[in-house]
Amino acid sequence: MTIRAYAETYLNDAMNNLGDMFDYAVYDCKYKLNEFYDFFLVSGVAEAFGKGNPKYIAGLSGSELVSEVVYRTKGVRLDAHVSKNTGKSPEYWAGWSLAYYQWYTAYDFDELYERGITTEYLLNRYHPYHEADVTKLVDAANRVIEENAKTRISNLQRIRKASGRTQKSLADESGAALRMIQLYEQKQQDINRAQAITLARIARVLGCGIEDLLEGEPVDAPY
Repeated sequence: MTIRAYAETYLNDAMNNLGDMFDYAVYDCKYKLNEFYDFFLVSGVAEAFGKGNPKYIAGLSGSELVSEVVYRTKGVRLDAHVSKNTGKSPEYWAGWSLAYYQWYTAYDFDELYERGITTEYLLNRYHPYHEADVTKLVDAANRVIEENAKTRISNLQRIRKASGRTQKSLADESGAALRMIQLYEQKQQDINRAQAITLARIARVLGCGIEDLLEGEPVDAPY
């Protein structure tokens, strides 16, 4: 069964509203898009939107979403009004397509950002993708995520280094084979398929949860 972020009945509203939010933030409120997107990610609005909260994906207009984001991050309540920009801008398309991709993959917005799907990435692909079916953008974004996953440091390596341990000391303390730890960190073996007892021992030594060691599942191709 394919998992999406929320019911498809809300998707069109979500795409239009996120597009309007980006457009309004840039052209009416004069924010740089990447600056506003940072506000969106930390405001809590992105989390609620990504989970399909009807208030955010369908209940608030684009300008009202901007006002909510700014209020939560800056403590200032903007007067939301109809945008002065009457065209469908590249920023609108970036929000519109991002909403689709987030719904399609069910990744949180901050996860997409960490995996390389940023506002800069989307704006740079306005040509030629804005005239193509949105699934073409899905294909391109999937490839970015897959490539970044190959080069991104593994969660195990990141947490081990933060703890100040070497691979050998972690192996000694956890009872896991040194070679196994090396293969998991190099992503030559899938840590998600490791035995639960092994993960539990490593997590206990590192002082983290088992889920913190796991890697994200690959994005499926569009149907």
